[in-house]
Amino acid sequence: MQFVHLGIHTEFSITESIVRIPDLVKVAVQDEMPALALTDLSNLHAAIKFYEACLKKGIKPILGSVIRLNDAEHRATLLAMSNTGWRNLTEIVSRGFIEGQQLGIPCVKKDWVLEQAEDLIVLLGQHSDVGKMLCSSNPQKAEPLLEAWIEKFGNQVYLALTRTERVGEEDYIQQAVKLAAKYQLGVVAHNDVHFIEQDDFEAHEARVCIADGYVLGDDKRPKTYSSEQYFKTAAQMSELFADLPAALENSYHIAKRCNVTLQLGTYFLPDFPIPDGYTIDTYFEHLSREGLEQRLNHLYPIAERDEDWAEIRKPYDDRIKYEVDIILKMGFPGYFLIVMDFIGWAKNNGVPVGPGRGSGAGSLVAYSLKITDLDPLRYELLFERFLNPERVSMPDFDIDFCIAGRDRVIEYVAQNYGRQAVSQI
Repeated sequence: MQFVHLGIHTEFSITESIVRIPDLVKVAVQDEMPALALTDLSNLHAAIKFYEACLKKGIKPILGSVIRLNDAEHRATLLAMSNTGWRNLTEIVSRGFIEGQQLGIPCVKKDWVLEQAEDLIVLLGQHSDVGKMLCSSNPQKAEPLLEAWIEKFGNQVYLALTRTERVGEEDYIQQAVKLAAKYQLGVVAHNDVHFIEQDDFEAHEARVCIADGYVLGDDKRPKTYSSEQYFKTAAQMSELFADLPAALENSYHIAKRCNVTLQLGTYFLPDFPIPDGYTIDTYFEHLSREGLEQRLNHLYPIAERDEDWAEIRKPYDDRIKYEVDIILKMGFPGYFLIVMDFIGWAKNNGVPVGPGRGSGAGSLVAYSLKITDLDPLRYELLFERFLNPERVSMPDFDIDFCIAGRDRVIEYVAQNYGRQAVSQI
């Protein structure tokens, strides 16, 4: 029977897992598993690395996360069904870091998740609000909690079942199966993977002890994991859940429902406003050449030019054409125009700006657009150190703003180009 692991923590769940993505993909290929789900705790740090590694080996990547709910009291697993679901997931996880931190731990309010349920699957296990209530002395109180999830998620709600020899699992499974039947929900087999091989359990425990401040040999320390939380094969999971074949089948059905496609290797820059009659390329070239004229008029006033002027000017004309052609070919005119814009705003609004630092000072276009204030020809600076057609990478200006006005510049960029397009790295 086909089975897909829908609960895998990698080493990016820093204090909880020792799974390395190359090792994970390797064992999945060996078991001919068609898909894998990434569900790190409260983060999506491994998403790109995981996505690329899976596709390279012909495995379908499913992107998700285990989120802490209600001040870290409960947990739920979210899986993205589409690019819309992926965007909702990223916003939920980000909100946990921005608005929900409790003593440094990112937490998410249940209402935030319910507000952005579109194209997300939620797996509710023993440590969810529903699961914990099912295992309490008042299991009937789990029903209104579950109904709140169903109201927003509909048939995208599943109750996750684990058999890892931890306390209370079988009692929870009995209650969860009954509750799922009452509400006509699916149950799904889950192994909450935190290491690859069973023999890795001790190494995993050492990682947990380091994080929690315990000694491995301390018999009184909390033991929340078991040696069964390794990457079991589909055959092992089929044997483990032989009495609940639907739970195995649902893991495969959920995998089929999740179809996120990430567009990697493409730069998505905010739109720069272009006057009528121009394209972004022609406007960029126009401003670059216009700016060069202004710079040359300042460096070499017209009244002081002599018969050597043509010879002096030629290197500037050659260099500006060379740089403009490369920038257009590499698709970065918008980046230069945006940087030009906010540096111009800073200078016009009393925020001191440095004259130029790093490889960006080697660009005549940057000098012409008043991004930098150093003439690269005078100081024999190389453009190729900044932008090289043989090594395509995003240009990066090192810009120094006065600390007293730096926040004002960031706020201007966010307001002008949209907060969703601006971040600090």
